[in-house]
Formats: sequence, structure tokens, C-alpha cells
Amino acid sequence: MRHHWKAIFTLTLLALCGSARAQWDYAVPYPRPFRAKPDTVTVTFLGDVMMHSRQMEYDCDGFFEELGDITRDADISVANLEFSLAGKPYTGYPSFSAPDRYAYSIAAHGVDVFLTANNHILDKGRRGIRRTLQVYDSMLDSCGVRYTGCAADPAADSLLNPLVIVGKGIRLAFVNFTYGSNYEPYDGWPLIHSMDREDVGQMIARAKERGADFIIALPHWGDEFILRHSREQEEWAAWLADQGADLIVGAHPHVIQDTSHVRGVPVIYSMGNAVSNMSKENTRLELAVRARFVHFPDGSKKMLEPELVFLWCCLPGMLRDNYVTIPVKAFLGRRDEWLTPSDYDNMTATYNRVIKETGIYEENHQAGSH
Repeated sequence: MRHHWKAIFTLTLLALCGSARAQWDYAVPYPRPFRAKPDTVTVTFLGDVMMHSRQMEYDCDGFFEELGDITRDADISVANLEFSLAGKPYTGYPSFSAPDRYAYSIAAHGVDVFLTANNHILDKGRRGIRRTLQVYDSMLDSCGVRYTGCAADPAADSLLNPLVIVGKGIRLAFVNFTYGSNYEPYDGWPLIHSMDREDVGQMIARAKERGADFIIALPHWGDEFILRHSREQEEWAAWLADQGADLIVGAHPHVIQDTSHVRGVPVIYSMGNAVSNMSKENTRLELAVRARFVHFPDGSKKMLEPELVFLWCCLPGMLRDNYVTIPVKAFLGRRDEWLTPSDYDNMTATYNRVIKETGIYEENHQAGSH
């Protein structure tokens, strides 16, 4: 505050010295009362970032170029990276190994935290996950990227799971875990945090021990391609809320699922795909979730209702000659810009259908709104 008033005094002095006339014409105003404003930390979440074989034929830097306002403008941006970085040969579905450059491109477009607990992290076995985590570890110094959900050894696990980030006096804990992997689990390290109540409960307990103001649960769960959440997801959401989770944001079904409040906790059951080569019905529409955490001058802290933003993944030849994920509302009414205008019609039809079936209304910008 001292520097704030010093700056004001300096600017006032410069104005007074502008000219002799200005010195006598300038009236010093009566000081206005200082009204402290709250500090706000904004966190944006993206769903499944895929790397299918066809995507490797294109420049990955173009995939997220339209999401700058969503990812870069947030204090923290989080995405689920649903592939391994196992090295060559690079492969797509069903066993993913993406080029390292893809992870760096995602970071360059504003993503700060990689979620690694998902069913594809073991696609290339123990060697693949170990190399993936080594690349992510190297990105901490070069890009400032952190990850959570997995760990190479016990020392790393205690730091990364939960991942605790402090900003503007607010301490946020990120708890990431998965229902399982596509390959047989193994004992030992690297560790993948699973959808096990003892395991998840321990991470939440560690978050509390570290003084987390807000705990964000990030489960990889649910039934693929289904627009409504399952009974198991709802039971888990209730359990997470009882354990102390303040926000639950899920991934894995590859489509948007409905949202709700469970025990008063906002639950976004599934965000869908952030980018992929999928074309199955509803798989190209996604939610970005924007959560805001406020630190008031009196020391109190509050989480505001999450804001939901619909995104659409354009395949090559649709809007551009590359994959590109766009905010739907920003592109409504711009059909003439599409290389394939029928894809604009597909986007709007999917948008209207998913809104109807899930009850999510973007204009309300609140999870669970009807």
C-alpha cells in the first residue's frame, strides 16, 4: 500500500510541475477513502487432451490458438493429458505415445498443470510412464509446468499428490485419481493414484494437513459417451464432499455430462474432449470450467460458482486446415467462415442437443443451473 500512495504522490507532483500556470490552477483533491479490493485466483480446467494418429500429421501449435483468453488469462490452467510420452515410435489409439513437443505446445498455450491419473498413462507400460514423468519433471524448470496424479517415487508422491499451489494468499489442493488403466496394474513405482477410497482419503487428509483453503477433486471416472452421470459417480461425489472436497471436476467419458450440487459442492461430472480426432456424436463438444477463489481484505475466503464455457473441436478442413478448439459462443453467427459450412450446423445442433439433454445453460454460467 505504501508503494501505491508513493506512485500517486509522484504522478501528482509531475502534474503540478507541468507548467507555471498548472501549478496555480491545480486543486489538490480531498483524499478519497481507500477501499481494499479482494484478491481473486482464477483456475481454468480443460478435459481430455488426446493425440490420435491423424493429429500427428498436423502442427499441434494450432490446436489451442483460439483458447488464449481461456487458458493464458487464468492464474492457473489445468488439463488432462490422456497419453504417454514413451518416445518413438509414436502411436495413437488404442495405445498412445505422443511426441514430447505436444506437451511443450500445450504448456506454451497457457496450461500450467498436467493431470496424469487416467486410463492411458500406462499405455506403454512402466517404461512409458517413467519417461513421461521425466519429461514433465524437466518442464518444471523450463516451462513452470507441474503435474499431479502420478509419482515416480515416494519423495515425489508426497509433494505432488495432492499438488498444493498458493496464490494471492489462497492455498489450493488438487487431488487427481483414476478408476484404473487399460493395462494390468502393478505394485511399486511409478505410482498411479487410483479410485480407491483409502488412497484418495489419504490425499485429502494431506491437503488438510498442509492448510489447503480449498480442495479440488479431479476424478477420471464415468461411462464413456453417456451424457448423464452414473449412480457410482454420484455416490463418489457425495463421499468426496463428505471428506472435504470443495469442487469436483471430472473427465474420461469423452462427452459432456450433466452438472449438479452434491452436499452443496459443485460437481461437473465430465468436461468431454478438449481436442481429439473423435467424430462420434457429442464427442466434439466440451466444457471449459472456470473456478474463482476470492480472498477478502478481512481474511475470509470464498469459492464462487463455477463458470462453464462450451468449446468445439474443429477437425481439419472444417473451420481451418488444422485441428482447432474454439469457444462456441464466440463463433455463433459466423457460418460463412467455415471451410465446410455443414460443420457449423453440426456444432450448433450438438450444442442445442447437449444443452437440452444435460440441463446445462451456458448463459447462466453456473454449474447445475436449469
